[in-house]
This record gives sequence, structure tokens and C-alpha cells, in this order.
Amino acid sequence: MLFIPIETPIIRADDDIVEVFLDSIRRCGEKLVDGDILVVADKVVAVSEGRTVYLEEVEPSSEAIKLSKKHALNPQYVELILREADEVYGGVEKAILTLKKGVLIANAGIDHTNVPIGHVSLWSQDPNKKAVDIRNEVQRRTGVNVGVLLVDSRVHPLRMGTTAFALGVAGLEPIQDLRGKKDLYGKTLYITRINVADDLAAASHLLMSEADEGRPLIIVRETPVKVTDEYNAEEVKIPKDQCLYFRSFRCKLKNMSRD
Repeated sequence: MLFIPIETPIIRADDDIVEVFLDSIRRCGEKLVDGDILVVADKVVAVSEGRTVYLEEVEPSSEAIKLSKKHALNPQYVELILREADEVYGGVEKAILTLKKGVLIANAGIDHTNVPIGHVSLWSQDPNKKAVDIRNEVQRRTGVNVGVLLVDSRVHPLRMGTTAFALGVAGLEPIQDLRGKKDLYGKTLYITRINVADDLAAASHLLMSEADEGRPLIIVRETPVKVTDEYNAEEVKIPKDQCLYFRSFRCKLKNMSRD
């Protein structure tokens, strides 16, 4: 596989993000080909959509003020977390664990980095739809059949540092189901599924990074992943009662409360 990082200018609200991407690809001396997968930092998509907030204009609630003291966070920032999160579970210093669009994520995905001082960025309203929109527009303008991933980063239980995951998916099957296949010793696989979308996101994250690199777009080429119109973007998610971590921790907490 080839991972081709594309530098772009700083993207601002109301920019035509597809035009910025295509122009940046041309300036890098690259050209899209059928089967390419475009891995896009969700941050620049959110910025282009105007999904940024000036914190000084946010009025924090009493709950936000209380949580801000507990977790050493700006109260206006915490207020946005409470508004954006579907559920709030707890936290540590500088981070609150939330559920947002079926994803366990710190601070409801709200981020201070790579936006103007005093502002924060929110997730796109509908990441899967936005991935579809970008894919359709790229194909309309170039005639090339591509897949698109919108990606963000997060932390994992008991692991240091961030890795990327696919927040929005368009034009590829995000999960490879290996159930029923045999391993090297002929044993049947019963539960194994590979999250192809998250794997591509994580590999691309190494080239994007999270500081001032200015590489919000990665072209992934010659992958074993088929670009197709037949896919289910929601396959990357599982219900709470089937999640190993979520179900186990909830059962443990229930048992502790009974004791």
C-alpha cells in the first residue's frame, strides 16, 4: 500500500474543501486514480462547515462550572461538552469521557487544536453524510472512483497516546468479516472481524500527525480494500450490550452498587 500525504493551505470557514484538496493534490504532483481512498482529517471539514465556537460567547451552567473545577477545564469548554455529548460518564484531569454518535470519546470530540486562539471545533453534524458528499463531489469533478474516510483521534483503555479512527465512511466496506474462516492450524474463527476503516485511519494518522504539519489529507493507494457503492457505514459500531469494555464495566459497577 502507498500512503501519500498532501499538504494544504490553512482551511477556513466556507472554503470549498474539495477544490482545496484537488488543487493541493495537483500542486504536489499527484493525480487521483480509481480505487484511491482519501483519508481526511475531520477537523478541516468541521472548520470549512463553520463548526467552530468562540468560547467567550458560551455561558456556562452551574453543572459545567462544577465539572470544570473537578477536571481542570475551562467552564465554557465543559458547557459545550455537556451540550454536544449524548452521555457523560466521568473523567480525569483535562478530559471528560463521553459518548457521542455511538463513539466513546474524550470531551465529545471538541478540540482546541488547529483552530484560531479562543475557539474550539465540533464534529461535523453528520460525518457519514459529509464523507458521501466529498466522495460524490470528487467523483463529479475528476471522474475517478474513490473512497473517503473522515478521521479523528482518540485514546484507548489503558493505552498511552492517541490513534485515529474512522468517524465518517463513504465508498468502501469498513469491516472485513473473518468469521467462519480457518487460521493457520485449521481452527475456525468465531468472532474475528477486522475494522479496515480504523486500520487505514490509524496508519494515515502517522503522516497527518496532530501539530503544525498541515497534512489533513492522505491518499491511500493499492489497498486490498474494494471501493464500492455497496457498503454500510454503520458496521463500524456495535451496541453497548455487545461491547466488551462497556458491558463489562457496567456490570462491575452494578455489582459494586449492590454491595
